[in-house]
Amino acid sequence: MLSSVFLFNEFILVIIMAKYPKAQNPLMLRFRRLMDAFAKSDDERDFYLDTVEGFLLFVNLDKPKKELEDLEKEVHSNPERYRLVPKMTYYETKKFMEGFVNEKVYDIDTKEKLGDIIHSKEARENFLEFIYDHLTELEKWQQYYVERSRIRIIEWLRNEELIFIFEEDMELNKDILEKLKLHLFDAKVTKDVSAAREALKVKSKTYYLSEALNPRPKRGRPPKQAAKVELEPQVTVDLYTTVPSCVRYFLYLPEISNAAGVTFSSRFDTEADLLASLRGSSRVKVDEKLKELSERLESLRHLSSRLVSVEGIPGIEKEKKLITAVSQAEKMLVDGVSEKKGRILSVVSGFLPKKVKGVGPRKVIKKAGRRAVKTVTPLKKKHGNK
Repeated sequence: MLSSVFLFNEFILVIIMAKYPKAQNPLMLRFRRLMDAFAKSDDERDFYLDTVEGFLLFVNLDKPKKELEDLEKEVHSNPERYRLVPKMTYYETKKFMEGFVNEKVYDIDTKEKLGDIIHSKEARENFLEFIYDHLTELEKWQQYYVERSRIRIIEWLRNEELIFIFEEDMELNKDILEKLKLHLFDAKVTKDVSAAREALKVKSKTYYLSEALNPRPKRGRPPKQAAKVELEPQVTVDLYTTVPSCVRYFLYLPEISNAAGVTFSSRFDTEADLLASLRGSSRVKVDEKLKELSERLESLRHLSSRLVSVEGIPGIEKEKKLITAVSQAEKMLVDGVSEKKGRILSVVSGFLPKKVKGVGPRKVIKKAGRRAVKTVTPLKKKHGNK
């Protein structure tokens, strides 16, 4: 009885898949789009992956009711074509954050702060805000997030038993890639397209190796440090020929140029939304204070330059001569040049206040140099009786 049920299910599956042509090469998927779909899928938003051509469907409650009902009929009538992208649970997101803290964060204070954030409410959003406030950890987080997301997506596609390849991993030029998409269902193709198909089949097998889920660093001497060059992913335009009319409204075709544009939270659609939410945070307040201080310093520099360049104002030249004369007098007194006192005093006499009668410099010196004489009361001996 069970064997007959199994054969019936296999027969139904063949009939369902027979409605669509068979692709002649592995599914060409956009890794960064899948990573974005994994991060944004929640209770109010669903993503579906098409197993015939590899496009994505984005379904949320904001869409019209009639279109949602038509899409639901299409998905339920073709369960083997559309695969629901799994939603990240609380424990999975917590594992992402804890793994980064344990493997990539070395500062003890930063570890403690991130540990408190992970166990608080809205951990994903607060975690991202903290990371973007600490630029030393931002680059490490983005690289770690891409690596862990890649492993998770490959694991899901393997469980779905799909033969696939990421467009970002292809080492073919755009012309060949566009030909592969145009002739996806054609059995007879030119030699260059046929050779490219064989290369894709070989590459698709690497995703089913153990190293795909457990990447290990290469052994041997590390390469010399070189300037890091950011390369844009080599992807082509989207070409789909078997999209049903009822699902065209839900096609998800964002242009994600790099991994940094994908956020870890479902609250922020893009990295620009995340940066906009940081306005009014402590980092922005500090930047405003620094800007205010820089403006004040600039105004002080402007005033000092104007004072230095001022000439011809009454009293300015007299004050300059006084400052110069006093500085020269102090220098000569420190060096012990006493023979030039008269000359210095003659120069400074026009600026110094007049002497008070009866008080001269010699008398002041004498008073300063006079020492006080101590007086001692003599001791008187007492004559004792012998």
